[in-house]
Amino acid sequence: MSKARRSMDWGFPRWRGYGSSREAATVRLCDRHGCEEPGDCPAPKSPNSPDRWYFCQKHAAEYNSKWDYFEGLSKEEAEERAAGERRDNSGYAEASHYGWAGSGDGSRSADEMRALELLGLEADADFPAIKKAWRDKAKGVHPDVKPGDEEAAKAFHAYSVAYEVLRQAEERREWRG
Repeated sequence: MSKARRSMDWGFPRWRGYGSSREAATVRLCDRHGCEEPGDCPAPKSPNSPDRWYFCQKHAAEYNSKWDYFEGLSKEEAEERAAGERRDNSGYAEASHYGWAGSGDGSRSADEMRALELLGLEADADFPAIKKAWRDKAKGVHPDVKPGDEEAAKAFHAYSVAYEVLRQAEERREWRG
């Protein structure tokens, strides 16, 4: 008769590290056909539905890029829901007064993010970097450098508007404190 072996999980301290048990861990795979990555990012299957897809981070970003939060709602319902969201989230904007919010943590508006993208900058770019990027981009397409070029004029106007959006946002941040 052979002796029974004692498990390595007995007593204190444990002889094996936590999370190193012999049982297989269940991992849910990404719901995207053919993807073998773990599906740890839930995404709604349809508006106002509790059912979820579970995607890997790459496929969740792809799925959410086309997601319309207000799909299926009438214009009045969409406006009401948007107003409710703004009202409920207004407390988070107040936190920036206490210095809890920096430039790259969601405190920038969608217009600011589009302007930063146009200038080729990251979300946490500071204002001197914004000014430098704007000058570099605008120099190449300035109407004095490329007279009569419609595309260059449009690009110069777009860069100027982007800079103005970011400059005004910076002034508002400085004014608030």
